[in-house]
Amino acid sequence: MSSIAKVGGRLRKEWFLLALVGAVVLASVWPDLGRSGGWLRLELVSNWGVALVFFLTGLGLSSAALRDGALKWRVHLLVQLSTYALFPLLWWAFMALFSRWLPQDLALGFAYLCALPSTISSSVAMTVLARGNVPAAIFNASVSSLLGIVLTPALVSLMSGASGATLPFGEAVWKLTQLLLLPLVAGQLLRPLLLGFHQRHKASISLVDRWVIILLVLSAFSDSVASGLWRDHGAELLVKAAAGAAVFLVVVIALTRLATRLLGMSVEDEIAAVFCGSKKTLASGVPMAKLLFGAHPAVGVIVLPIMFYHQLQLILCSWLAQRYAARPVAGTPSAPQAQQSVR
Repeated sequence: MSSIAKVGGRLRKEWFLLALVGAVVLASVWPDLGRSGGWLRLELVSNWGVALVFFLTGLGLSSAALRDGALKWRVHLLVQLSTYALFPLLWWAFMALFSRWLPQDLALGFAYLCALPSTISSSVAMTVLARGNVPAAIFNASVSSLLGIVLTPALVSLMSGASGATLPFGEAVWKLTQLLLLPLVAGQLLRPLLLGFHQRHKASISLVDRWVIILLVLSAFSDSVASGLWRDHGAELLVKAAAGAAVFLVVVIALTRLATRLLGMSVEDEIAAVFCGSKKTLASGVPMAKLLFGAHPAVGVIVLPIMFYHQLQLILCSWLAQRYAARPVAGTPSAPQAQQSVR
């Protein structure tokens, strides 16, 4: 009985991952349900759902925490360079090595992964678990999301030329401003009035975010399956997407950790830099993909790398956070040795 209870608890904990997989399976066997013009008419609610997600994100951002983390400029510089410079450079190297084996749409998906901002919630959660510099993590993850409104479409436009696609930069930024930045700013402005409501219903608000993402994934994959996703690619596509995502994650974590040591950062700052600089956002990535590539017949392929990356980063960063958290509190006799073992 205890084993069944453990399995049930594990399934409840991982319900979001299971729901994402379920959305892909449902889209694969019944694409007319979620495709544009299909039974659910998801294209009619996509924009409102995206705006709602970012309004709730703005509502949850703490201005005080942002101010507290603003002074760690070396951490900020490293995180933003990792997010918007290191990842694109690695993409060019990745393409030079593996482009002959990658379908064009999947190559664009990896370009999109590398252009995305950091994630807010899990970056901060991992930093808290690892006993790192939480204000710096909040500041960097939040700034990364704001920069992504301009830098993500700019980088995708730059990289997509190499993968044979095009993206109108000005139109993309305007769309993201309307449906991401303005709702986020509105959430911040209304935070003093709605903070109590947000704190009382935090669990329900988190569910709203996740269900919007699930519906967007269903919509994206339904359109792609209807356009011949599995007919043209098959299971090999999933293997390539997962393997590529794993390569990017491991390399970036290794390089960001190395950079923090070369810069002589404290362990607390290293934790914030590693977790914020290596993460990519699924919560913003899927809505942004619908805005940037909504008319693309293979948008389901484009979001595959970020879906795999999201799960892999949670697994690897959870393990890494536990290793960091196991170090003794600074000042105890074994603290220097513990720092070396973590590093």
